[in-house]
Amino acid sequence: MAQIFHHSTNILVRIAFLVAVVLAAGSGWAYYELYHSPYFTRVDVFREQPVMFSHKHHVDGLGIDCRYCHTSVEKSSSAGIPPTETCMSCHSQVWADAPILEPVRESYRTERPLEWMRVHNLPGFVYFNHAIHVKKGIGCTTCHGQVDQMPLMRQVHSLSMGWCLDCHRHPENYVRPRDRVFDVNWTVPANQRELGRELVREYDIRNLTDCSTCHR
Repeated sequence: MAQIFHHSTNILVRIAFLVAVVLAAGSGWAYYELYHSPYFTRVDVFREQPVMFSHKHHVDGLGIDCRYCHTSVEKSSSAGIPPTETCMSCHSQVWADAPILEPVRESYRTERPLEWMRVHNLPGFVYFNHAIHVKKGIGCTTCHGQVDQMPLMRQVHSLSMGWCLDCHRHPENYVRPRDRVFDVNWTVPANQRELGRELVREYDIRNLTDCSTCHR
């Protein structure tokens, strides 16, 4: 009986199989790199804002506490975006005629809120409560980075599920005394593990890692 396939077919099949494996591995690697890139995570990506607000100037330079603008952070799931009236409580007197602040003055005159672009924006299927994290001793800079050194606000962590779970599994590495939650100058002490374990017991922090904690 005549041979149906040429003897070189085996080699071609092996080459095709090898190419398919390389392409699959390469595609997986490319997807992994893209998924963890700033294109997806938005880490270090600056958003265009109606006013280029500087946290560095207001927090580090003027010493304004986080809660002055983010008034609901201790009692609500949302930290709150300050209304125009909060800005104008100072800027009706300070830099009152600065061109850069015209959008703020227009918002105040027209009673139309400024449309700020959210920097830390979780997907709609993720539930996050600022108040409970503050109550349990998780500082602002733990999630938001050194905002006091940011002329323009940016995201410094991926906010991925794995990133959140690392804290939920090992809260002793991140918790701090409640009276230092809003302290942007807080630095992790050498005895953080020991201090963290004490605070975990004192604040009754549980390792909440089941899906329904964040996905409701």
